Amino acid sequence: MTLPARFAEIIGPGTAVRDLASRLAASGHRCYLVGGPVRDMLLGRPMIDFDLTTDARPDAIKAAIGDWADDVWLQGERYGTVGARKAGITYEVTTFRADVYAPESRKPEVTFGDSIETDLGRRDFTVNAMALRLDVDDTELVDPYDGRHDLHDRVLRTPQTTELSFGDDPLRMLRAARFAATLGFEPSDDVVKAMHDMRARLEIVSAERIRDEVSKLLLADDPGPGLWLVARTRLADEFLPELTQMELEQDPIHRHKDVLAHTIAVVQNVESSLVLRLAALLHDIGKPKTRGYSSSGVTFHYHDVVGARMARTRLNALRYPKQLVDDVTKLVELHLRFHTYRMGWTDSAVRRYVRDAGPLLHELNQLTRCDCTTRNKRKAEALSRRMDELEARIDELEEQEQLASIKPPLDGVQVMAYLGVKPSRMVGDALDHLLELRIERGPMSIDDGYAALDEWARERGTEPAGTRVDPAKPRERGPDPDAGS
Repeated sequence: MTLPARFAEIIGPGTAVRDLASRLAASGHRCYLVGGPVRDMLLGRPMIDFDLTTDARPDAIKAAIGDWADDVWLQGERYGTVGARKAGITYEVTTFRADVYAPESRKPEVTFGDSIETDLGRRDFTVNAMALRLDVDDTELVDPYDGRHDLHDRVLRTPQTTELSFGDDPLRMLRAARFAATLGFEPSDDVVKAMHDMRARLEIVSAERIRDEVSKLLLADDPGPGLWLVARTRLADEFLPELTQMELEQDPIHRHKDVLAHTIAVVQNVESSLVLRLAALLHDIGKPKTRGYSSSGVTFHYHDVVGARMARTRLNALRYPKQLVDDVTKLVELHLRFHTYRMGWTDSAVRRYVRDAGPLLHELNQLTRCDCTTRNKRKAEALSRRMDELEARIDELEEQEQLASIKPPLDGVQVMAYLGVKPSRMVGDALDHLLELRIERGPMSIDDGYAALDEWARERGTEPAGTRVDPAKPRERGPDPDAGS
């Protein structure tokens, strides 16, 4: 095939990848660009890395690539893969595979093959089962499963039967949802049916692999189609059962909107950050467990608190990093906080909101904005107006008080010296009290802090030692009444 100009710049004569293919050809081996890079080239999407396949065994690949690459790594050598980096671009060269899967495992018994057609047949979808032969002068497209036609129609089909493909590697079912989100492809009817009928097979896949696919799905420009796919096939039951549980039925008397539809809309609305997308996905998972009815309609009392606990459990089960789990859990717990200040924003309310949000203030504000999916234009405009007012107040107080670093007027060393006590629960309680006063009153001087601490101690029947010491480290100070005297 004659290469279009945009292809020639990537894989044409004189390019690094052609140089690599020529090295393999010189030792009598074929070399193909394969899988996702071919798909992305045909779609006109940017290519970042190169996946290559060859009939050469790993030793021959290493011999061809060794003095060509800037760096080589061999972690995947037992699976036939040699990795390399050249001029900042990553290349993975893998020997043709003809693997056999055991029913109880997604890890195949690695078997090297000699046929590109066999290698392509073991791939997940036809749009990823195409190859471009690079070790010849005239580039040859190898497409035994009509992937180019499916690419044109934006359809996801498997090269083999869905039962064989998903039975071999159940993670492919979740990958179908990811491609529905990232590429906008529509799975064929047999793919959808197999996802539903074979969903329990996902149990043999590690939590880490599932986590990685879920994360890629959520970070798509539009994760909605992928989320709807795992919900309607009930594939989500195998890794996030709370998702389908949110599809609450309409009550004939107390009508309310579908929580799942609302949730997916919120995920689509927030920016493409994994913390935010996960928080949006999980912010209402406590609703099914807290659903109740009153004379005013459906209620979900404390679903924020219940949902935060559920979110932590689920994210830990999926092996997400601790910091991410903490951040998402906090956002779920705080996502209703904005609505507790319906009567207006006092200075102390703003300080408390900022203190509780901490470094997640931007994410919390965005989640709150996007959580409004009502079609009632008046309600939506009212919420947006109130959020604008809050953010303006935050900016105003931040300029005056450095809200992001609010601290008690005294530190632990000063509290212990003044009370005459050693490290104890009492010191923590005193610092908490001083912090609450700081939030309520605004900036406090060190003298203000000692006066408040003295009063707090005497109310609890404690006679302070009265010793004042210099602060252990620089801290926020308010106006000092003794300054200049």
